[in-house]
Amino acid sequence: MSTPMSEPRVTLYTRTGCHLCDAAREVVVKVCEDLGESWVEIDIDADSDLADRFGEEVPATFVDGRQHDYWRVDEGRLRAALG
Repeated sequence: MSTPMSEPRVTLYTRTGCHLCDAAREVVVKVCEDLGESWVEIDIDADSDLADRFGEEVPATFVDGRQHDYWRVDEGRLRAALG
């Protein structure tokens, strides 16, 4: 019997061609790998509701379902939120 996978703690909302999204992804990958946390990336342009919701406020980072940051991801702040 397998253990069900838990929901990722970090969700990163991005869009293609966004240099801030690329930088945020690097921070999220590093922190989540260091802490053994799961994360997921969602392209807002693939969903018109998300594109309307976030507009130009990407990347947007959520931790445990609550908005944590947008535009930039601070590594120390993300570590603290996951700690």
